[in-house]
Amino acid sequence: MKLYNLKDTTEIVTFSQAVQLGLGNNQGLFFPKKLPIIKSSDLEKILDMDFIYRSTFVLSMFIGNEIPFDELEKIVRRSFSFSSPKIRTLNQNVSCFELFHGPTLAFKDFGARFMAQTLSYLNKKNSKRVTVLTATSGDTGAAVAHAFYLMDNVKVVILYPKGKISALQEKLFCTLGNNIQTISINGSFDDCQDLVKKAFNDKYLRKNYGLNSANSINISRILAQVCYYFEAFSQLPKKNRQKLIISVPCGNFGNLTAGLLAKSLGLPIKSFIAATNANDTVPRFLLNKKWKPKKTVSTISNAMDISQPNNWPRVEEIFRRKKWSMTSLGFGSVSDIETKKNIKELYSLNYTSEPHAAIAYKLLKEKIRDHEYGIFLGTAHPAKFKTVVDEVLNISLSLPKELASREKSILLSKNINPDFILLKNILLNQ
Repeated sequence: MKLYNLKDTTEIVTFSQAVQLGLGNNQGLFFPKKLPIIKSSDLEKILDMDFIYRSTFVLSMFIGNEIPFDELEKIVRRSFSFSSPKIRTLNQNVSCFELFHGPTLAFKDFGARFMAQTLSYLNKKNSKRVTVLTATSGDTGAAVAHAFYLMDNVKVVILYPKGKISALQEKLFCTLGNNIQTISINGSFDDCQDLVKKAFNDKYLRKNYGLNSANSINISRILAQVCYYFEAFSQLPKKNRQKLIISVPCGNFGNLTAGLLAKSLGLPIKSFIAATNANDTVPRFLLNKKWKPKKTVSTISNAMDISQPNNWPRVEEIFRRKKWSMTSLGFGSVSDIETKKNIKELYSLNYTSEPHAAIAYKLLKEKIRDHEYGIFLGTAHPAKFKTVVDEVLNISLSLPKELASREKSILLSKNINPDFILLKNILLNQ
């Protein structure tokens, strides 16, 4: 597999190099040179495969022979060693696709664990220590921390905005210790993301500390997420596979990127909806063609509190390469007030949702037509947002064991201002 740097197209790397580097020159994202396509005559056979084998097949179409198929299957089996995603039908033309049945109760378990297992495979003959530096707006931190926890020769440093993720999200990854170091930043997620970019731009750190990023800027995470779009399609009755609309809660836009790659492969998805909260840089851009990020605001859907989404250039590149019209992409932003209303509406349909899925649901029901079938993605377990959900629905959610086991653990995070020199000193002295 060959990939090019979106900011420096002369930089060409292999899949292995892209996974290990994370970012290219000038902090550019890597993107596949070849966009493989599944023959329509083969699609039904692929959809009939089990989740693990199908996922291996899909990934092999991108990765090629860099990782032998049997080895790739082992990586996938270890990565996705938890309950498969599940379709939950709400009515005759709308379902939720639940992606939160992994160890940290969020869709990001798929990408983080595949990245961890892939790096482990690539580094098995290399004893050099790797420092994984990443920023999180909530769920990435837990997924990455648990994926790399106690892994040999890997140090993980996770930055997150202090006071702007849920208490249970924080407990899930800031209480592990060992090779997991967490740092709360007095600022927004965009401040955290900016610190990560500055670290990757520091030649000394890149050269001497084996820096890598586990954000969705890492291509391995994006490719892993392609797999569950095929799983969603396979779980639908054939009559509902036609004119399928998928509404995606969007923060850094990695999940949407993966969905578009699934469509590019040949999955006949009619269209996507990019669903955001008040941090609406992309919806405004699609309306007026002006990229003007505003200051990030805090919302109850905190994993989407991102004003400068890293993966948007990949979204644009897919549309450019495939010659698709951007007008086919649905979009919209949803306020906290409307989010709460839709959490209540979903509860009246006997479905308990958290804020991010409720946003995707609201925009889906607004844009879907009678002859279409819609899926909105459930990206996190509602208990991760227990405080909000309990208050909105006047209930008391019970905690799944993954959260209950961490609820009373002591936070181990350091706290700093968004100052790169402070972060660099921490990295140099760890």
